[in-house]
Amino acid sequence: MPNARPTIGVLALQGDVREHLAALRAAGADAIAVRRPDDLHGIDGIIIPGGESTTIGKLLVIFEVLEPLRKAIEGGLPAYGSCAGMILLADRVEDGTPDQVYLGGLDVTVRRNAFGRQVDSFERAVDLTGIGPFQAVFIRAPWVERAGSSVEVIGRCDSRIVAVRQGSLLATSFHPELTGDHRIHQLFVTMVEAGR
Repeated sequence: MPNARPTIGVLALQGDVREHLAALRAAGADAIAVRRPDDLHGIDGIIIPGGESTTIGKLLVIFEVLEPLRKAIEGGLPAYGSCAGMILLADRVEDGTPDQVYLGGLDVTVRRNAFGRQVDSFERAVDLTGIGPFQAVFIRAPWVERAGSSVEVIGRCDSRIVAVRQGSLLATSFHPELTGDHRIHQLFVTMVEAGR
């Protein structure tokens, strides 16, 4: 008999790991940190947190998690990426570095640091499909330049795409884990439960 609560991992190489773990627990999931390939066994979904996408990519390679995680996502493991996580889940990235590492899976083109530098960070209410108004925190945030036909745009900020969903994948260019509002994590938990 499966565990009533899904077990969702948070990639714990860099970024807002503790905040995502706490938000997942508040949203009704068991949450664990994922640092090594063996940590992927037994999880029902994974969050790729915000942070710095090139640093997370390099650490994915160093800790030998890149290929196992890429294969798991290709195999249907639900994944949610916030900010840098959106960049890592994108199939195409504008303004990436020559050695940029991607997990892929989302049929989107994402622009890194699209809203500006760290000093340009801001908060704004964003209307999210199925969730409603959400006070979003943007920190050196990307945006989606182009979304494929199978991608559902679920949120925009000043006409820019900032939240998308495609099958078992979810991504936001902002940081819901910093707000105390767990509705996006609850949405992801619901997505994970639907795929079990």
